[in-house]
Amino acid sequence: MTRTGTADLWHHYGRTRHATDRAMPSDFHWSWGQNSGPRAELLGDLTDRRVGDLGTGAARHAAHLAVHHHPASIVAIDASPAQHAIASDLYGHLAPRLHLALCDVPAHLRASSDTYDVLYSVFGAVDFTEPRELLPAAVRALRPGGRLVFSTLAHHLGGTPAHPDVQHTEIGAKTPDGAAALMRRWVLQEHVWTKLLDEAGFTRITTEVLPGGPGPRAADTLLVTAFRTDDERAV
Repeated sequence: MTRTGTADLWHHYGRTRHATDRAMPSDFHWSWGQNSGPRAELLGDLTDRRVGDLGTGAARHAAHLAVHHHPASIVAIDASPAQHAIASDLYGHLAPRLHLALCDVPAHLRASSDTYDVLYSVFGAVDFTEPRELLPAAVRALRPGGRLVFSTLAHHLGGTPAHPDVQHTEIGAKTPDGAAALMRRWVLQEHVWTKLLDEAGFTRITTEVLPGGPGPRAADTLLVTAFRTDDERAV
């Protein structure tokens, strides 16, 4: 999710879990707490489909789909060298069905016109990429009738409401050497995402809020599904 040529602000993310949890994920969750709500069925039947995971991180969701849902291939895309290294260590053995791509997500999508049947993001690149850059690239990377599903924060951690317009939030991060840094996250209200998706060329847009559980970092999840139109002339 970090852009090429910048400090890898995901260098420290997930390292503790990587050291202690090497199990193949047995399930797929969209919710912030990763313990409730709809599961992989929202992606449709993935048998022999080409799937893209946008901002895959350690690729745990992609690995689950590759093993349990029989896609033709899953391309798990992330621009963080650190996350790519973790994913390669954990799931590199799943190649060629699971391909781990170290690259900028919008750039990959722009080079992949009419390539994917399904794209998804679980608090991934959709959260951390300017949506007016990412969503038009995503709709063109999908084949006609293809779907995009993503989960994102329904409000900021701590309870501050999501933004009512296209505005990012600066959140804390660390460079590889431990220096304090900031990264951008888009936490937007439902109607803003719907408008952005419509403007990008998506149709049949639906949203659902999944309630969060108790705890200081609990958060509601906004779950969004949208489709590229079946009419090839419309995109």
